[in-house]
Amino acid sequence: MKITKFEHACFTVEIDEKMLIVDPGDFTKSLVIPDNVVAVVVTHEHPDHFDPSTLTAIFEKNPDAVFISLEAITSKMQDYTSFTVRPADKITVGPFIFEFFGGTHAEIHSSIPLIDNIGVMVNSKLYYPGDSFAGPHLPVELLALPASGPWFKTSDAVDFMLTVKPAKVFPTHNVHNSEPGQALFDRIVGGFAEKTQISYMPLAVGQSVDV
Repeated sequence: MKITKFEHACFTVEIDEKMLIVDPGDFTKSLVIPDNVVAVVVTHEHPDHFDPSTLTAIFEKNPDAVFISLEAITSKMQDYTSFTVRPADKITVGPFIFEFFGGTHAEIHSSIPLIDNIGVMVNSKLYYPGDSFAGPHLPVELLALPASGPWFKTSDAVDFMLTVKPAKVFPTHNVHNSEPGQALFDRIVGGFAEKTQISYMPLAVGQSVDV
């Protein structure tokens, strides 16, 4: 299973020459849409994760691909084959087995209503919580760890990582960080990872890791 990071929250997963795209939002600029996409997962409706124009381009090039998201989002993409999912759901598309967790976006401010958000586990190996620190309560080989955001606190990210206890972790959801800011995050969180025998792997845009 090959995971490739793109800007902000977007990454792809490739198995047996079939591709999954996760959260291709409006901050993702370098993704060149391939023709082997079988599924797209969007964790919630904020535009940095859900960009209808990018999704339209993906499905125009991959008309048999399946869109997987919450009801509030699939209802806006009715021209495409979709699965509406909720926490505790489990579905299979091509070589990908999905399990969903969480349910609620992290609080940005008490005056801002909370929205739905799903975390996704892929093939019992890779877990990504979307904009939350909701864990899967299952063993995780590779954790995609949020690293910035208006709802975000570094101590929460550290505690989440240490609770999940993945074998490996890479930071994502990090467009809000400057280059020095991301380096600081990597030093802090990477230090905690090293102390607990977790392999911390900062990925540049376009860089891949295998699990």
